[in-house]
Amino acid sequence: MADNSKIAVLDSSIVDRLPLSSKTLFDAKASKSLTFASIASALERSEVAVAALFYGQAQASPADVSKLSSLLSIPEEVLAAQLLGFPDRGRAGPMPPVEPLIYRLYEIVQNYGYAYKAVLNEKFGDGIMSAISFSTKVEKEVDDKGPSGRLPFTRF
Repeated sequence: MADNSKIAVLDSSIVDRLPLSSKTLFDAKASKSLTFASIASALERSEVAVAALFYGQAQASPADVSKLSSLLSIPEEVLAAQLLGFPDRGRAGPMPPVEPLIYRLYEIVQNYGYAYKAVLNEKFGDGIMSAISFSTKVEKEVDDKGPSGRLPFTRF
């Protein structure tokens, strides 16, 4: 069993912008005291990819639905109806974001977007980078030179 204090729950401030599947999945996740990491292990996906499924920002495969059904004790037909459609990305919050952590991610794009574009263009030519098959890994890195009172820097 996981430490319940570390179980991510559905952010109630954005419920009205999320699909029905989000509440279904988060309620089952909480009742089983599971973490995104434990679910990711069962689905053989990254924990961010699993969280994206929970927020309706990624498309589930039939295999994901079957594994989630078994793991979360939700009838497969219920999950299939809620998860096998096309995701509706980009509606999870206002722009610019007001939630501090999400704002910091937005700030990265605002401050370094053209720098990333220049480096990508230089290395790979003109084109459009896809975020659909994007992968990421979240790790903690403490920046001893950073201002005190802030969370550690997270490297993507």
